[in-house]
Amino acid sequence: MKRARTIGFLVASWLVPLALAAQQAPAPGPGGRGRIGGIGIGAYPQRTVDDPAAVERGKAAYSTNCAFCHGADTRGGDGGPSLLRSSLVLDDQNGELIGPVIRSGRSDRGMPSFAMTAEQISDLAAFMHSFRVAGYDSSRQRPESVLVGDATAGAAIFAKTCASCHSATGDLQGIGARIPDPRTLQQTWLMPGSTAGRGGGPRPARPRPPSVTVTLPSGQKVDGQLERVDDFAVSLKTADGTRRSFRIAPGMQVVVADPLQPHKDLLKSYNDADIHNVTAYLITLK
Repeated sequence: MKRARTIGFLVASWLVPLALAAQQAPAPGPGGRGRIGGIGIGAYPQRTVDDPAAVERGKAAYSTNCAFCHGADTRGGDGGPSLLRSSLVLDDQNGELIGPVIRSGRSDRGMPSFAMTAEQISDLAAFMHSFRVAGYDSSRQRPESVLVGDATAGAAIFAKTCASCHSATGDLQGIGARIPDPRTLQQTWLMPGSTAGRGGGPRPARPRPPSVTVTLPSGQKVDGQLERVDDFAVSLKTADGTRRSFRIAPGMQVVVADPLQPHKDLLKSYNDADIHNVTAYLITLK
């Protein structure tokens, strides 16, 4: 199933234009991700904290002005997007990219402007950069097994939510034997292509990557394979292999065609029991 998601100045709630001129994004600095796009490179280095006092000052400013919308840990809050892996935040060094957004605001999203000094913005940036982007939460306890569900209940969920696109006697026949590790199987059916053969099983087939069409304010269209998109920028690879990146600006439109959109939409509807039950059912398909 293929679903096109339209994102633009007039439409999407999760991707909105900033008051920035349409331009090709600059290359990331030494503290950034290595290159815009970030797909498949694991390049989220942890930044060193050079001034703990600046981080504390920034934390106070963030807690007062930003946490309600963007969350206490920058992962998103009441209506505000996550900033943790935003390309604009990752490319920023000392507030030079964050500052214009703070001072201009985003009236189309209800974000007011803030009359902060350069020092205050630098402190705020220091706090935002203090979070480990690809960190591991050591408080999480890894369960001994994820096979704790009811296969019969899982079969019923599968029939209701999955059978319109998949079949236990067709494309998923023998999946329990092909991917015998329950953890890998669970992640595979939740989001195909997100695993890489962990647990000793074969590498699951990767789905077609999302494609994207960027229409600039001038009317020019740029098509290609989507590499990254967030609230601030979009990156793609054109058919000839050229990588291009754009800051989102008023009048720009981004249309993404994602083969995995149905899976992503369903993620919002599952509870823990549903996930374990479907996994218990799929592992029986030998």
